[in-house]
Amino acid sequence: MGEISSGSNGNGNRVHGNGHHAKDDGRRKSCWYEEEIEQDLKWCFALNSILHTGASQYQDISLLDTKPFGKALVIDGKLQSTEIDEFIYHESLVHPALLHHPNPRSIFIMGGGEGSTAREILRHKNIQNVIMCDIDKEVVDFCKSYLAVNREAFCDSRLHLVINDARAELENRRDYFDVIIGDLADPIEGGPCYQLYTKSFYESTVKPRLSEGGIFVTQAGPAGVFSHTEVFSCIYNTLRQVFKYVVPYSAHIPSYADTWGWVMASDSPFTTDAEELDIRIKQRIKGENRYLDGKTFLSASILSKAVRKTLAKETQVYTEGTARFIYGHGNGYKSNHHS
Repeated sequence: MGEISSGSNGNGNRVHGNGHHAKDDGRRKSCWYEEEIEQDLKWCFALNSILHTGASQYQDISLLDTKPFGKALVIDGKLQSTEIDEFIYHESLVHPALLHHPNPRSIFIMGGGEGSTAREILRHKNIQNVIMCDIDKEVVDFCKSYLAVNREAFCDSRLHLVINDARAELENRRDYFDVIIGDLADPIEGGPCYQLYTKSFYESTVKPRLSEGGIFVTQAGPAGVFSHTEVFSCIYNTLRQVFKYVVPYSAHIPSYADTWGWVMASDSPFTTDAEELDIRIKQRIKGENRYLDGKTFLSASILSKAVRKTLAKETQVYTEGTARFIYGHGNGYKSNHHS
């Protein structure tokens, strides 16, 4: 649903290709990136330029240089991450599961083509093996080429890249993983990922590949006071049917203009408290987290009254027959920016 337009109010003509400033009567106007969040709600921000664009058989991909958020990765017209705040999303996705596990060594990432999830995992000193499985080679190559922040991670000998469908890959493997991470696109109708949020997938494909005491964690869509009913509550309820212990948590991500959600699940209880998480962070992680520590995770896992109420009452289970889709459609990037 992303669109590039020029005009001082963001409603002018669409820009094709260069993203440079347009001039009108001698006044400089900004070029704007615009994304429809809901039918009557758009989120837009000013661009310096469009840095790179590409397309694969699955998705359109763009790297934008935005004024408020720095470099921004956009896939299929949906903002994926931005330079200034991606650390909130990726620290929240990766570290809680790895820190709650007593000794995680082998990790499987479903998706994660951007490389940021792998980067955060590889900061853990005890990690020996990371399989990153993304269906879209062009997205992985694009991010390898243009996201300098993840260059080191892509070169790490512990990281093994597999270009395949995550379901097929997990079904064909015979090894086990301490943590499996779902860093997949939102379940958009027509997109490649919606079937990877279903009960049958969690039960028959993910769970059998977890080692004893293993943890599964997935990004789970918007989790705001109003937006959490789109997919967050349903993903939570679906995982509750499959695992004994399920922990939903959330954090505000400025560039998403919303609170975002994750759900962590295991058949072993999550007993690590904030103090112990801080001890493990010091012992296990190279460098300093910018966002996540013990108290932050404790706070993130205490959801607001409105969200808790929905989660407690949620009855829908995410199956292939009753898929819920968040607003937007695959291949929704409307500008002609393919290189």
